[in-house]
Amino acid sequence: MGGGRRAGTVRWGGGVGGGCHSHLHPGQVLALVLVAALWGGTQPLLKRASSHLQHVHERTWARQLLQETKTLFLNTEYLLPFSLNQCGSLLYYLTLASTDLTLAVPISNSLAIIFTLIVGKVLGEDIGGKRAFAGMVLTVAGITLCITSSVTKTQGQPSTP
Repeated sequence: MGGGRRAGTVRWGGGVGGGCHSHLHPGQVLALVLVAALWGGTQPLLKRASSHLQHVHERTWARQLLQETKTLFLNTEYLLPFSLNQCGSLLYYLTLASTDLTLAVPISNSLAIIFTLIVGKVLGEDIGGKRAFAGMVLTVAGITLCITSSVTKTQGQPSTP
């Protein structure tokens, strides 16, 4: 096979797939954490801002849909977190072009849950207590191990074309 790649390996966005061959650069980690913050941090805000939909009642499903859409998109309290959430999706898409999927997906999605819980707590929501806190600690510990392992491997390897 040409290009110096071993048989059986697949390149995903600049990284080599297959678990222990995955690498992340610090900039990619930062981008994925920002994606998680944009996704997770906006969820409680979107939930709060969309509570106005309970007061929308129309006779047909089509009119209901139109009225709900109008209610949401004329509401700046909803539109700002929605826009930030979509910026997170754009950044995620752009980051995937150069990041290994086996690390990008769990990092961004797991940390998004953490950010959702933190922002929810700041907004006064009941997030669960000791078990939720223990879950957050374990999630962060696992993601930290993945990132540390990946960054350490990247620093010890010569760059490839």
